[in-house]
Amino acid sequence: MKRVLGNIVAFIISALVMAAVFEIACRTVLDTGMQYHLEMWKYAARLKRIADNPRIGHEHIPGRNTVLMGSEVTINSQGLRNREISSEKPTGVTRILMLGDSIVFGWGVQRADAMPAVLERDLKRAGQDSVEVINAGVGNYNTAMEVEYFFERGVSYAPDVVILNYFINDAEPTPTYRDVPWFARHSYAYAILGGAWDGLKRRIAGGQDWREYYGSLYTDGAPGWPKAQASIERLASYCRAHGIRIVLANIPELRELKNYPFTDVQAKLQGISVANGIEYVDLLPAVQAEVPETLWVTAPDPHPNKQAHALMAGWLAAYLLSHPAGRAP
Repeated sequence: MKRVLGNIVAFIISALVMAAVFEIACRTVLDTGMQYHLEMWKYAARLKRIADNPRIGHEHIPGRNTVLMGSEVTINSQGLRNREISSEKPTGVTRILMLGDSIVFGWGVQRADAMPAVLERDLKRAGQDSVEVINAGVGNYNTAMEVEYFFERGVSYAPDVVILNYFINDAEPTPTYRDVPWFARHSYAYAILGGAWDGLKRRIAGGQDWREYYGSLYTDGAPGWPKAQASIERLASYCRAHGIRIVLANIPELRELKNYPFTDVQAKLQGISVANGIEYVDLLPAVQAEVPETLWVTAPDPHPNKQAHALMAGWLAAYLLSHPAGRAP
């Protein structure tokens, strides 16, 4: 009996030692600082928390900072990747509120190189000295979550212009968030093994590729797109009633630009813009002449890099400058 217990204890100690060694290896060898899935896990573990409002889902933790995909990320006291701003709008300032997901947030680029900051610089260089662009982008938000954020917090900034940035996966349903175990938030090994397991399951099951997945979000019966439409209509109605200019900016998927595969989604967005009196700006022409891979953060991660952000922000700035009072879509 003692021998059996001794073997069990030895096995447990060996397993713990092996787990500790693997955890150390994950932190020192496997973590290059540029692995997309591991960096996304760090983002969730270090900078996010469950929001009190389930329709928002999750939110940034104010005052946190870390390095993700080689870029420093600092969250201000208002939970935004933005410089500190006053809740009360200064006299004479024109405020632009940029709603969006990880692209507007600036995944993989420095804050100064993300679309909101570049847009502000471009407008100021063109003589719009009193403009202030607020980056309200949060990774993994969809349109419904972005609009809910606007009504809960965004309205407090008294924006003169709201730019709702739309990416094709913004028609995903809003997930339900729950607290996760301690090790799931702190173990690099857990994150790496979990990512590897998810990838293996997809390969074995022969799941959808990115074109099929994105297209499936807009098929009849898909739950997220009707909710996105309703959220856009809600936002447009509020902005019309309160004299706020609203622009819907369609951010392209960057993996295939020459023969863009989602023209049907572009048409849907333009249609809902027309129906709700929203200005519509398609940002695909800003990048369509480029080689897709030159616009990505990394080869496995097609988030826009610094160059892509600059091109799209420049296109958006040119639109705003050429339509200073807005236009009928």
